[in-house]
Amino acid sequence: MSIQSNIQDIRTRLEAACQRSNRDPNQVRLVAVSKTKPASQIEEAARAGQQLFGESYVQEFTDKREQVRLPVTWHFIGHLQSNKVKYLRGNVSMIHSVDRLSLAQEIDRQWQKIGETVDILLQVNLADEESKSGATEEAAEDLARRLATLPHLRLRGLMTLPPYCDNPEDVRPYFAQLRHLSERIAALNLPDVHMTELSMGMSHDFEVAVEEGATMVRIGTAIFGEREYP
Repeated sequence: MSIQSNIQDIRTRLEAACQRSNRDPNQVRLVAVSKTKPASQIEEAARAGQQLFGESYVQEFTDKREQVRLPVTWHFIGHLQSNKVKYLRGNVSMIHSVDRLSLAQEIDRQWQKIGETVDILLQVNLADEESKSGATEEAAEDLARRLATLPHLRLRGLMTLPPYCDNPEDVRPYFAQLRHLSERIAALNLPDVHMTELSMGMSHDFEVAVEEGATMVRIGTAIFGEREYP
């Protein structure tokens, strides 16, 4: 199947998941995870109507950003080292993977240099998996309070990467857990913190994520095929 037909298939499945959960399909955005994929495939997806792309590696992103000529929106979704934030400055509209105060402070410092603000998500490691980044659920509320004090970033929600399970239903509790945590942080009424985004769900489990409230699903394999490593 072509990238265009893959995107159409995913959108059809997204709409069906929204219908099952009485949600407006316009409330859910598809983030095409284009890491390890060439600029030509990103442009093919863009010509098929896909506008939002997620990258995970800073150097790869900076290279591809120069190569992609069509107007697209970039999100950074991967683990981010503080010393590489400067390469993202002004070039991404959202960072999904903010998991510690020191990283947030560096993002704030870099965007201050250009007099702008950037939307961020707080990444939460709900299963406390050592192999994955993310704040613990217990630390998330306090971290959100601290993020609210940084003037050049805007906390807009949460992101998680739950354990992989062959049966998507086994992951549903993690998606529900993230939604409940988002509601608790929203109830804190922190200044300029709007918990409107839940970035959760990938190629194998995005329909369950949508049913549990996802506003962004991060899908790579189901669009572009199996991952290619440089």
